Amino acid sequence: MTTLVFGVGIGTFIIFALFIISVILCCISSRTESSIGPIFSVFSGIVIVILLLLPRGEDDAHLSHKAEYPLFVWRMCLLTILGLSTLCGLGFLIVDTLIEVNRPKLLKFNSEFMEKVLNSQIPVIVNFHAEWCDPCHILTPKLKELTDNSEEVDLAIIDVEENPELVHTFEVKAVPAIIAIRNGLVVDKFIGLIDAAKLEGLMTRLKGSKTK
Repeated sequence: MTTLVFGVGIGTFIIFALFIISVILCCISSRTESSIGPIFSVFSGIVIVILLLLPRGEDDAHLSHKAEYPLFVWRMCLLTILGLSTLCGLGFLIVDTLIEVNRPKLLKFNSEFMEKVLNSQIPVIVNFHAEWCDPCHILTPKLKELTDNSEEVDLAIIDVEENPELVHTFEVKAVPAIIAIRNGLVVDKFIGLIDAAKLEGLMTRLKGSKTK
């Protein structure tokens, strides 16, 4: 006898539960920049495929051909939809990993700052950020939007709580703070929440300085 959960088979319930959890975690990942959503999607896809391939047990032997056909179509539809969602999750994970390799999001150590900012071949906008700072959560997405599609200017995000030495070195008295660095030297500095026009002007100046 088939065990039912909320009126459906336990296997179907597990499939839908995993799918819904994957969607929720992917949404959370897009907001928090973590990879848990895509990773769970891939894991769920593997589990779901295994569940779909498992035999239904003794009930299958008593099904007529007319009853088997809708069941086959149902399984194929589930397999196709969930397979595509798994591939999307895997693709998102690969792309996200490649972006993380090419563009540092959050620097945590002074040695990393030296390598990826001071020794950078292109100008870098350094964003001093704090999780408790509300204006930081407004400024940081704007900076990411401006620099994500640029190969001429990079972005480094510094957590002030984890990098007090860098805060002291660059005399950051308040957050958010922006420092523009070119060839290891500070060429511009802003304190506080600045508007989009100033950010675009900074980007233009840094791009122009690279081409000279």
